[in-house]
Amino acid sequence: MWCRTVERIITLALSLLIVPLTALAQLPTDVPRIGLLRPGVPPAGPDRNLMAFQQALHALGWVDGQNIGIEVRWPEAQEERLLALAADLVRLPVQVLVTVGAPATRAAQQATTTIPIVMVILTDPLVAGFVGSLARPGSNLTGVSGLGPEIMGKQLELLTEALPGIKRVAALTHPAHPLVSALVQELERAARALGVQLHLLEVPNADALDHALAALPNEAAEALIVLPFPLLFGQRQRILAFAAQRRLPVIATDLREWAEKGALLFYGVSLTDNYRRAAVYVDKLLKGVKPEDLPVERPKQIELVLNLRAAQALGLTISPTVLFQADEVIR
Repeated sequence: MWCRTVERIITLALSLLIVPLTALAQLPTDVPRIGLLRPGVPPAGPDRNLMAFQQALHALGWVDGQNIGIEVRWPEAQEERLLALAADLVRLPVQVLVTVGAPATRAAQQATTTIPIVMVILTDPLVAGFVGSLARPGSNLTGVSGLGPEIMGKQLELLTEALPGIKRVAALTHPAHPLVSALVQELERAARALGVQLHLLEVPNADALDHALAALPNEAAEALIVLPFPLLFGQRQRILAFAAQRRLPVIATDLREWAEKGALLFYGVSLTDNYRRAAVYVDKLLKGVKPEDLPVERPKQIELVLNLRAAQALGLTISPTVLFQADEVIR
């Protein structure tokens, strides 16, 4: 606990060194601007991912508000606004676009074919059709990729390891997402292999969430999987509140905030680490390297976070196998 407190103090101190100065002075017109197009809504507390991005840039000699400016755009709960926000950043103009998530990356691709785009996504860019090759992207798009659809199989496998004997699982999906078909197919394949009955709940938009959850009968699920879609992450408080009321353990793969806010398990790419690595791409692009000469990198840091408090609240006993595998246990 003491070490974690010290870490937070150090992080806050570093963030104060790199807080944008645009409120104090207008940036010169020749200072390069970086557009950051992100899904969902701004976090209520400290923005660890933005801070990690700023700190990594700072280590490379770029200070937000001094020799660069970072322009952040959020669609709030309206994913359809991403294209307009991307176009807004292009008009500024920005010298580099950093996009978080597949929908933001697709919007940026539609908005520009000339400004370099650094994607930070949690899915496979080959499956999404963003690039034809990781080694040679061949366009204005490069960056850091996520995992492929196989992560869904591993997610369900971990859930059955954590809760031996589980047989009925519900899964929240977003039917409009470009990767939904590949992810659902892999989840269904894994369910058949593991002997798990899968109940899919489609959430086309935020307003449809309550209706989708209400369609889940009491006996239809022993756990809830949340597929890695920005729309669903933006509704995590409502989803977790529903799951707590129904005493359903939750597992998610897109962001570790799920486990921090009450989900039983998070398994996936470290988004914060991907933000840091995106800063290296931005540095190279600002120094004149062409995006087509920068291979897309696979994720290097995969995390398994177990929320033991959530397990205790649900009266669950977690398998020692999963406890041993966990990179972090929230107690």
